[in-house]
Amino acid sequence: MTIEVDTRLNEVDLESVGSLIAAVADDPKKGQTEWKATVTWKGAFRSEAAIRGFDPVPSDEPAALGGTDTAPNPVEQVLGALGNCLAVGYAANASAAGIKINDLRIDLSGDVDLQAFLGLKEGHAGYGGLAVEVHLDADATEEQLDEIHNKVVNSSPVGHTLSSAVPLAISLA
Repeated sequence: MTIEVDTRLNEVDLESVGSLIAAVADDPKKGQTEWKATVTWKGAFRSEAAIRGFDPVPSDEPAALGGTDTAPNPVEQVLGALGNCLAVGYAANASAAGIKINDLRIDLSGDVDLQAFLGLKEGHAGYGGLAVEVHLDADATEEQLDEIHNKVVNSSPVGHTLSSAVPLAISLA
């Protein structure tokens, strides 16, 4: 008699994730990855990022900032990147724990002082801080959700990138 085991939960392929974890555990060099994007200016404040083989990701500024408001601006994309990264973390960790997610929504916000960006004063031109509120409805106890939440917060690549000083080398070629 053959028993078929479902290796998908929350649409996550648990077998593939497990294989990746095993491969990196066996050979840590496999865990060292590099990611790339190429951004091309499209006129005015519009640009687009080419990432792997996907359709280009557009960027623009709102009309109030001189753009044509055809796409999210870069600081909005940072919020989206963090939220998307956290969503992956919740899906992976809940699925690995055998927990079904019924609904997940992540609300993100942050304040940017435009004075430094506009050259009106010296100082920090980026976000002064970010607020993230996770709405997670899952078939789990509060203790299980807290454990998943802590794992996600402590392992989010984008979260860690934003919360730590990252060496940045920008050169004019």
